Amino acid sequence: MRFRTALAAALGAFALVVTVPGSASAAEGHFEYLYTGFDGETEVGLLVNPDSRECITLREVAGEYVPPADAPRNRTDASATVFTGAHCEGDYYTLRPGGSASRRLKLRSVVFS
Repeated sequence: MRFRTALAAALGAFALVVTVPGSASAAEGHFEYLYTGFDGETEVGLLVNPDSRECITLREVAGEYVPPADAPRNRTDASATVFTGAHCEGDYYTLRPGGSASRRLKLRSVVFS
């Protein structure tokens, strides 16, 4: 009798482990962009192994009163869609894995596939 109860408990635990989703996936690699620092100099921003399917507003350029970032370089294994506005709003452009763009492409947020 105990054997059957233990077996049923073990099978139930196994079923829970198999059906519970894992942690959020992340794009592997890094994403670079340029922005203007407080001293007026060009700085390099970096996202390392960013979360996938989650909008990321770039903290250095989140405010409307600062110039947007530019020249993104997608060195991740996922596509990166960059947006002109914070919170993934505004015009957008998608960079393939390994892709980059010139300083003409402005961005304030990004989401990875």
